[in-house]
Amino acid sequence: MRAWQAARGAAAPPAGAPVQLLQHHRLPVPVVNSRSRPSVAARVNFDGEDWGNPSAEDIASWAASGPRTPLLDTVNYPVHIKNFNIGQLRQLCKELREEIVHTVSRTGGHPSASLGVVELTVALHYVMNCPEDKIIWDVGHQAYVHKILTGRRKRMHTLRSSGGLSGFTNRGESEYDPFGAGHASTSISAGLGMAVGRDLKKKRNQVVAVIGDGAITGGMAYEAMNHAGFLDTNMIVILNDNQQVSVPKPYNHKGQEPVGALASALSRLQANRPLRELREIAKGVTKQLPADLQTVTAKIDEYARGMISGTPSTLFEELGLYYIGPVDGHNMDDLVAILAEVKATETVGPVLIHVITSQGRGFAPAEVLQQDRVQGGVVKFDPRTGRQYVRKPKPMSYTNYFADALIAEAASDSRIVAVHAAMEGGTGLTRFGKRFPDRVFDVGIAEQHAVTFCAGLACEGLSPFAVIYSAFIQRGYDQVVHDVSLQKLPVRFAMDRAGMASLPHMVCMAPSNEAELIHMVATAAAIDDLPSCFRYPRGSGLGVNLAAAGIGRVLKVCWWGTALLALKLGSTPNTGFDRGMKGQAG
Repeated sequence: MRAWQAARGAAAPPAGAPVQLLQHHRLPVPVVNSRSRPSVAARVNFDGEDWGNPSAEDIASWAASGPRTPLLDTVNYPVHIKNFNIGQLRQLCKELREEIVHTVSRTGGHPSASLGVVELTVALHYVMNCPEDKIIWDVGHQAYVHKILTGRRKRMHTLRSSGGLSGFTNRGESEYDPFGAGHASTSISAGLGMAVGRDLKKKRNQVVAVIGDGAITGGMAYEAMNHAGFLDTNMIVILNDNQQVSVPKPYNHKGQEPVGALASALSRLQANRPLRELREIAKGVTKQLPADLQTVTAKIDEYARGMISGTPSTLFEELGLYYIGPVDGHNMDDLVAILAEVKATETVGPVLIHVITSQGRGFAPAEVLQQDRVQGGVVKFDPRTGRQYVRKPKPMSYTNYFADALIAEAASDSRIVAVHAAMEGGTGLTRFGKRFPDRVFDVGIAEQHAVTFCAGLACEGLSPFAVIYSAFIQRGYDQVVHDVSLQKLPVRFAMDRAGMASLPHMVCMAPSNEAELIHMVATAAAIDDLPSCFRYPRGSGLGVNLAAAGIGRVLKVCWWGTALLALKLGSTPNTGFDRGMKGQAG
């Protein structure tokens, strides 16, 4: 008899008999939907100007024919902005913000990220010569401005629709998209590969990787920076720091302002071509010195630059990247000046420009921005109020049914903990965290670590639930197999959309309705000697009566070689289940 069967008083089944799904006898506990976060409007207005914010009157006039964009109407490709002056670039940014709000209010999507990088995107395309120069956008949520400026404005109304524009960058969509995106922390690796390929082909184009402060927490980003520093290859990394992740920042200690006139001047000084070229000459001379003296001179250089900048650039410098920053990401003058200096400097080595931006800048309604950040995107909304359009009331989502069921289990079992990878809102664990703040762990964008971290928790007798999107759990697949399945550690994997199958010793489950999902949470919590996983659709439940006894069907789980195979019985009311069992998105 399995230990988890004995714990629930079940009799030992005959060898090879199907395992019966345990019933969840406790109804979900209602919990407040989400944890509030400060709105963008409450943040510091770095440059103190309002030229980027559309007025209420402007937004009200969009209902008929859209915003007036006389300058943007003259731009089809980046070459068309090369002769703009700074004032025209600022006006272009204002029109781009209005265009994004108008478009995404009709299509849904990720407005916040793109609104935060309007100035940065315009400055990049103003200074760089794309598509010869390569700009790689990490994740891709922030690439809407890039799409508009690179010949796709007329198709933005098809964003994220069948046959329309991708919500991310896509190599097959435009020559201005050098690398496809969708996952985090990949841009620096891809950019470094392109930079090395450029050098081997004796070309001289620029390679720029734009990565957010969330994505840069992923281990892959640090592996890439470490390799870039070792190769000493020319490339530019732009850290788009929009304060969405709690990472150490030089300006948040003792209430210091993030950027100002002094920081602006110092960032320009660091980007100055003579200073950087002189530093490269010094590095070349240093390499001829004995090893001990090389170490001393490197430290002197590091401390000297620290005295100039007043910023803790040590981390990036230790990885071999020349650090510039922090830079006001909404100050067009500084962005253009620094990018132009870095591009023009004939030096060898990677450069990191630390840019401070405000996500959602230029759009006041906090509801859309909050939903975008916490839930990963918004549906169509009213641009005047930010109110999202909901077709009709639906049953609660599977995600929330799962969260409430996990809360109910955790209320009676103190061993239960939840782990997610920077997706608290999207996985429903915001609800769990309100009840059990000390039993939920956000590991950042680090799925591999999340899985093995859960394995360690299981070794200590805890009951960890790894709650990770199925699209992201594949990043930790090796750890699932080696660190969990082969060791038969009781880690529970909760995934929406597709699932995992054919893994050693893994109990795989998939519900046909929300009641079965609740039962499966109870079953997974009780399994103490094997790993288990259950997948569920992204959308709403079917509205079944949760109070009715015996709603959950029996899910047969049988051995197939050294793995487990899950079989559903009868028709499935949720068609997403059928697609999910084939390994596709539900």
